[in-house]
Amino acid sequence: MTRKLYLIVLACLALAVTMRAKKPSMVINVIPYPQSVEVGKGFFKGAGANFNCDQAIDADCATLIRDFADKLTFITGKVNSFAVPVGLSKIAGNGSVKGFIFLKDNAMGPEEYSIDITKKTCVVKASAYNGFLYAIQTLKQLTDVTIFSDKVDPAQKFMFPVVSIKDKPRFAYRGMHLDCARHFFPVEEVKKYLDIMAAYKLNRMHWHLTEDQGWRIEIKKYPRLTQVGAFRNGTMVGKDFKSNDGIRYGGYYTQEQIKDVVAYAQALGITIIPEIDLPGHMLGALAAYPELGCTGGPYEVWTKWGVSDQVMCPGKEGMFTFLEDVFTELMELFPSEYIHIGGDECPKTEWEKCPDCQARIKALGIKSDDEHTAEQYLQNYVTARVQKFLNDHGRKIIGWDEILEGELAPGATVMSWRGVAGGVKASALGFDVIMSPNSFCYFDYYQGDPATEPLAIGGDLPIEKVYGYEPFEGLDASQRKHILGVQANLWTEYIGTNDYLEYMLLPRMCALAEVQWCKEEDKDFDRFAAALKAGSFKIFDTLGYNYRKF
Repeated sequence: MTRKLYLIVLACLALAVTMRAKKPSMVINVIPYPQSVEVGKGFFKGAGANFNCDQAIDADCATLIRDFADKLTFITGKVNSFAVPVGLSKIAGNGSVKGFIFLKDNAMGPEEYSIDITKKTCVVKASAYNGFLYAIQTLKQLTDVTIFSDKVDPAQKFMFPVVSIKDKPRFAYRGMHLDCARHFFPVEEVKKYLDIMAAYKLNRMHWHLTEDQGWRIEIKKYPRLTQVGAFRNGTMVGKDFKSNDGIRYGGYYTQEQIKDVVAYAQALGITIIPEIDLPGHMLGALAAYPELGCTGGPYEVWTKWGVSDQVMCPGKEGMFTFLEDVFTELMELFPSEYIHIGGDECPKTEWEKCPDCQARIKALGIKSDDEHTAEQYLQNYVTARVQKFLNDHGRKIIGWDEILEGELAPGATVMSWRGVAGGVKASALGFDVIMSPNSFCYFDYYQGDPATEPLAIGGDLPIEKVYGYEPFEGLDASQRKHILGVQANLWTEYIGTNDYLEYMLLPRMCALAEVQWCKEEDKDFDRFAAALKAGSFKIFDTLGYNYRKF
């Protein structure tokens, strides 16, 4: 070979290597995107394939897997038989078992899973319920969108690409908030909300149940909370704070409905964290039981938005009796480790004038200082008493970042909503934190130009901005270990219908899911946007969700 020819061949080889290196790797339309993905060639046919379940898998997980098999059978009419072969974990790798194979792998974390698909088998491994649940949710996004429907389609084959996936979440707490106090949403819509959360692997729903504008949960010891506190005499129109539409509005959840929703969520791998906001945002309760306030009323469930100066009275021991009674019934309904106690936006003007509050301040020896007023320290006292009561019953508190003002007892978890500053401060002080900054995570903000978007409270939060949030920014290693996770909040002052609720949620919740699940280096907005348009928008259409296109 001449030197010239050798150089030409060498150049061609170098070009080929460069082109191969620059060729984009194949991706799958799965949100949130898995940590490790290797795509092969070909497909596995799911319709009519056998389901083989490791005998080491517990009954709840086996039911989850059987339900997936039954869904394939229902849609295609081709029976996906379900079996629990003895010793499956030992023989699964020798090629004698075909179809779907579900194996228990105790080396994996509780929300970790793997999927290995060849042309003949689909092997799923996990150690616990949520791991198997998330594997199935990924499988659903890998195949035809009709898997999300309730329509029979005998022609459907449910083809799954040959792929190897290893996956687990970045954060343990992956939350979405729902305000049912400003506007009330029926059980069916709450369940629909949970369904779409589960599809994208969120695992906490923060349920905001009490407000100045309405009390939404039945408390049997205090029936007037729902008889009186759950209804308001009209609602302001648009942003005219002097207006009232004159239409009586309200609603509440019975304890049986609460139990039903909690069980429904648990089956979806979601823990519901209830919020009783205190000591402010309590006009719903004060209208029902005026003796709980500083002035004794009269009080009325608020017909406008905003923050009322009328708050509960910590100078009266009856306030604490009331709260302990409410939380006692609440704990019987919600098994969650955490209870959210609010603590935000509590005006102190009534406390400054209230003889009972001032007497309490004096008895406790509370003094103002250069940083905080005596009334702010009085709220710390309220927080600490409620925290101790819940701790004594095996629960932990979450509070909005205002609970940092003054003194905060060890063991509290701070939800940082006024930007990221509260989370930065709390984590530096050694408190656990859930990042929920309004700058990135308030889904009641506009998604685009207010001139063309439905009425919203304000703000500017397009999906690109949600996706770009990095929870660890500005935190050192010691602070990062205190970040439990991320949550977005959907307040409903201006959101009064199911369709509008879904529009404000989607597709921003999908962007949130990748913030919560994916490592920073694995995020790619272009890949994410393509997956939305090619996959998730079809899922929304199939399920009948309203959403914003972009």
